[in-house]
Amino acid sequence: MKKIYAILFVFTTLMVTVCHAKVSSFLTAAEIPTGAEFLPLPPTPTDAAFYNDWRRYEWGKTMRNTERGKQAVEDAVHTVEYFAKIYSEPFGMEISNKNTPEIFALMERLLETTFICNDKSKSRIMRKRPFMQFNEPTPVPQDEERLSTNSSYPSGHTTMGWAIALVLAEINPDRQDAILKRGFEYGESRVIVGFHYQSDVDHARIITSALVNRLHANGDFMEQLKKAKDEFLRLHETQK
Repeated sequence: MKKIYAILFVFTTLMVTVCHAKVSSFLTAAEIPTGAEFLPLPPTPTDAAFYNDWRRYEWGKTMRNTERGKQAVEDAVHTVEYFAKIYSEPFGMEISNKNTPEIFALMERLLETTFICNDKSKSRIMRKRPFMQFNEPTPVPQDEERLSTNSSYPSGHTTMGWAIALVLAEINPDRQDAILKRGFEYGESRVIVGFHYQSDVDHARIITSALVNRLHANGDFMEQLKKAKDEFLRLHETQK
């Protein structure tokens, strides 16, 4: 009996490990572009270009008590489940682990890749976030302490949201404008809530474009992308 229990324990442990296995990045840290060789550092408060960052920060504050501001607060979430939810409507199809497992798996690994990209990109400079620079509260107070030790440049949320938008637009090109619009809004949400300057968001989109371009030279990514495209085409046909 003890032997049976021991076997069951080992089996259960293995199953839990498999179910909670860490999703792997498509690229190694060395393969990921960060913008260090082709993008300048962000403007400092004494630079003329900083005026636009300040102006956009002030614009963001005027949006907070609107429906757009409410969306910006919701966009502070960056889980794969949240991205699946917000991109489902512009994608024209429910994206979920159950309904689109291959697309969902692609998004999971894509996010893991962007996490590494963000870590490398942010290591270039420790830029104060707008709410810290101007000593003002944000509409997402629960994130303030955690992100106060993390560089504002570039916007990690933007990298994640824009990467997913670019890839989903490739899978469903007929809905590319709607998908990219939502991806663009996701980055702008970070300006509205005061966690990023406009230059943080703009440069993040450039870095992300370079990252997605590099992914197309990776066989593992291309294989998963094909599975996602095939899955979309099958489901799309059934919806006609």
